[in-house]
Amino acid sequence: MTEFWNQVLNFAETITFRVGNQLLKDFGNVTADEKADGSLITKSDKWADREIREAIAHTFPTHGILTEETQQIFPSNEWCWIIDPLDATTNFAKGIPIWATSIALLYQGIPIFGYIHLPPLHQSYYGFYYQENQTYLSNPPITRAFLNHQPIQPNQDNITGNHLFNLCSRSTKILPQIPTKIRMLGIASYNFLLVACGASIAGVEATPRIWDIAGAWVIAKAAGAVWIPLESTDIFPLKIGKDYSSHPFPTLVVGNQQLVSYFLPLVQPLRK
Repeated sequence: MTEFWNQVLNFAETITFRVGNQLLKDFGNVTADEKADGSLITKSDKWADREIREAIAHTFPTHGILTEETQQIFPSNEWCWIIDPLDATTNFAKGIPIWATSIALLYQGIPIFGYIHLPPLHQSYYGFYYQENQTYLSNPPITRAFLNHQPIQPNQDNITGNHLFNLCSRSTKILPQIPTKIRMLGIASYNFLLVACGASIAGVEATPRIWDIAGAWVIAKAAGAVWIPLESTDIFPLKIGKDYSSHPFPTLVVGNQQLVSYFLPLVQPLRK
């Protein structure tokens, strides 16, 4: 791995662990306010957002930033970081120990690197994804995905009643069609990460935003999972000048290609 990608990985690990250690101290000791869209925000979200933005500006001063809390219009910078400083704020505010800090690095609007740290679970997922037939980078990383520095891959099994399918609260209309056990986690990124590492066979989210999925997209694709946008256009590359504050990206992720023809019809009610 080149010096640049080593720097990116070391930076992501350092900042997410530093932010995560403080968030663990805040966990259970903060109150939440409701934003205009009905989602929750705490002083911890705002602090973590500021800390990560300042760290990026110091370490990568030419890079742009897109973040849930403050900068929601995609910039014109060739390199751009997407930040979700506290993914699953509702879980965090309600005392449920499934939440994360998620960051992704994009080149010309396409994610290349993702890092998602879940402090309460002592889990850190990261990955690099670069398609070999693309030539837009002179120093591309090797495609691979890890959990706590160990390589991961999706489940290759056929479907049984003991496999897990993850969904969000806005996807419950499809429940009667799902033949496996169900898990509802309250965090889109972890929904898809569990597919990437083989714990779940598939997962769907009806309304995730770009900061919910950018890092997970890299890791899931790098691990070998199949990512299926449930809208008519591809997610990436992102568009310069576009406001991503309210744009949902309904998505199905499955562990292997053979599962696509089975699960895709079941989630049709969620398609835009």
